[in-house]
Amino acid sequence: MGTALVTGASAGLGLEFAWQLATARHDVVLVARDEQRLTRLARQLEAAAGVHAEVLVADLTDRADVERVADRLRATERPVGLLVNNAGFGIHQRFVGGDVRREEEGLDVMVRAVMVLSHAAAGAMVERGRGAILNVASVAALLASGTYSAHKAWVRSFTEGLAVELEGTGVTATVVCPGFTHTEFHARGDIDTSAYPEVAWLDPEDVVATALADVRRGVVISTPSLRYKATSALVRVLPRSAVRAIGRYRKGVELPDEPTAAEAVDQAADQDGARTD
Repeated sequence: MGTALVTGASAGLGLEFAWQLATARHDVVLVARDEQRLTRLARQLEAAAGVHAEVLVADLTDRADVERVADRLRATERPVGLLVNNAGFGIHQRFVGGDVRREEEGLDVMVRAVMVLSHAAAGAMVERGRGAILNVASVAALLASGTYSAHKAWVRSFTEGLAVELEGTGVTATVVCPGFTHTEFHARGDIDTSAYPEVAWLDPEDVVATALADVRRGVVISTPSLRYKATSALVRVLPRSAVRAIGRYRKGVELPDEPTAAEAVDQAADQDGARTD
């Protein structure tokens, strides 16, 4: 039994990671902005699984908060053996005319925090000669679906490079790339997914179980489900013009109407409250 730190642990895949790790007898460090949710979850995990659950309230758009989480990863007391960089949110706006502050927050949470926390964890784990880093990306990393795709493409590429650097150290790096998953992610981001068939959706339990099994096996790129493995393989060989066409289709489905400037401001305010990181 070791200690796992999970970012974005209050909802979505992060919540499922917390439960599966706790029931596997790992102590957990729960990181998110919502202190009430985290405290309630910690009590539930301790009662149900008999593990130690630590609450670390942090906003990953705040550099000081990110550094506090990094300090926890570097700590020698109750050392963290698994880092799960899960925090993220759907930006759900067009880049042109959108709120650039929202774009910067996405970059901070889904790119900068992943880099800083991976750096802290890898340094401490390499010194101990063991450990694992699991970064959550998406099949969107292979698509052209706005800055969210760009962020997840960075996570995927970064994790592969980190895995190369960690070879022979006893520490591994894995990136999980799920497709559509039944969580709060889309509803909280006010993203319309009604056009996507049920067959496109994955259960969070299966996504997390696959990711954790691949971490144990030292797999670098984890793609849950055969259908998304096939989809990923197909996208990689498609002409880029076809990939861009898929991106245009997704934009048309998920963002059907161009908002006015005032509506864009209101949407940004609403979405700030919908973040699950």
